[in-house]
Amino acid sequence: MGCDCDKSFSTNYMVLNPEEVGLFDLINMLFSSNIEKRKFVDSSEVEEQDFWRRWIMFISIVVQKLLLFFSKPMSIFGSAIEFFLNLLSINGNLASLLLNLVQGKVTMPDKNSASFLSFIGNVDKRVKLDRSIKPGDNERYFGALSMMASKVAYENKAYIETVVTDHWKMEFLGSYDYWNDYQGKATTQAFICYDKNEVQDTIVVSFRGTEPFDADAWCSDFDLSWYEIDGLGKIHGGFMKALGLQKSKGWPKEITKQEPSCRPLPLAYYAIRDMLRELLSKNERAKFILTGHSLGGAMAILFPAILALHEETWLLKRLEGVYTFGQPRVGDDKFVEVMEKKFKEHEVKYFRFVYCNDIVPRLPFDNSELMFKHFGKCLYFNSLYQGKVVAEEPNKNYFSPLHSIPMRINSVKELIRSFTLAYKKGPDYREGGLLRVFRIIGLIAPGISAHSTQDYVNSTRLGSSNVLSHPKTL
Repeated sequence: MGCDCDKSFSTNYMVLNPEEVGLFDLINMLFSSNIEKRKFVDSSEVEEQDFWRRWIMFISIVVQKLLLFFSKPMSIFGSAIEFFLNLLSINGNLASLLLNLVQGKVTMPDKNSASFLSFIGNVDKRVKLDRSIKPGDNERYFGALSMMASKVAYENKAYIETVVTDHWKMEFLGSYDYWNDYQGKATTQAFICYDKNEVQDTIVVSFRGTEPFDADAWCSDFDLSWYEIDGLGKIHGGFMKALGLQKSKGWPKEITKQEPSCRPLPLAYYAIRDMLRELLSKNERAKFILTGHSLGGAMAILFPAILALHEETWLLKRLEGVYTFGQPRVGDDKFVEVMEKKFKEHEVKYFRFVYCNDIVPRLPFDNSELMFKHFGKCLYFNSLYQGKVVAEEPNKNYFSPLHSIPMRINSVKELIRSFTLAYKKGPDYREGGLLRVFRIIGLIAPGISAHSTQDYVNSTRLGSSNVLSHPKTL
């Protein structure tokens, strides 16, 4: 029944397979607690008595089903928008483009060039680090660097290499595509760079987050499958699959070179871990940090969890910190307990940035129907980029009638701020028309516009000094 894969690595599990669902069977699931007969649900339990859990499973499968159905149109539409935005940019503006068109002098963008920007890159075009934040500024420097790395991770290899080498003056170690065994394609991306300065040598591993028109990445987000791993707890299945969960073996400690494989590309966790082993063995003073925005943040915090599962003590001791931005919840209470213990044992710093009403850190829900939890200290920033350290972001599950009106009032303030911030803080904080469109959308759906990389970059630059310059308060 369900997914043709070995789940012996998991003591308990619930795996959703949207590819195999029929409409009648899906609707029938809502009215029957017997899920054993549903071929699109592969569970260690034969029954699910709680209606609301079945309802959440229903929503997860429907959303994934729609994403799979519209994946190609989404990709085509997204590529067309990116092409048009880069066409405008490379030709100056709309007026210049029309003039060049008349004169037959239109410059066409190359999606593999160092000047081509993703949709997210067009929202926030900044590439330079804030030079007022120095390497000696404790965690504030790593926070600002990590967010810029998380933003740049959305771009192509040539663009990332140019930013790292020319603007950041760091060593570019590579940008890679990684295989997802369950989706049967390369859906995970990450890049690695080396920051060598007078304070410390640091390897930065940045995972790419969810791109707006990438159906595969959205499926990873909405895949509420979970696996319970002995000694680690219950973990979000979509995130594990993106990081490198093997369809045939789960999480074996090593992949033998003799093992036959149909994968044209490596799995993210194993490839990055092996690369870190090699790099860190050559430099005793070097450490590494993990970072990511959105889905990238989920993989960044899951990576050390698998290191702990594999008892990679040496690597955990070299882990300087994990910096995530707009990160969704990853595991249950047991996962939280284990990770807090491991991070304390190995003195690993974990900073989870949340900007204002961002919906993504508030998903999946932390309630009686779902078991997902956050852990560590949350660095929460309001719409004025004023930061404070809290155990959990306000309105932790987002959909609250009490917060509905205040969130929309806040969205009005953000829209006004988009026209005034550059005058107060300088040209680096100027917002373009594309982001202002999202600000307007935010009047209806505040949590979507608040997930932009722009606000997270601004938070690390304008608001992090009062919460990151004094790490002992954490």
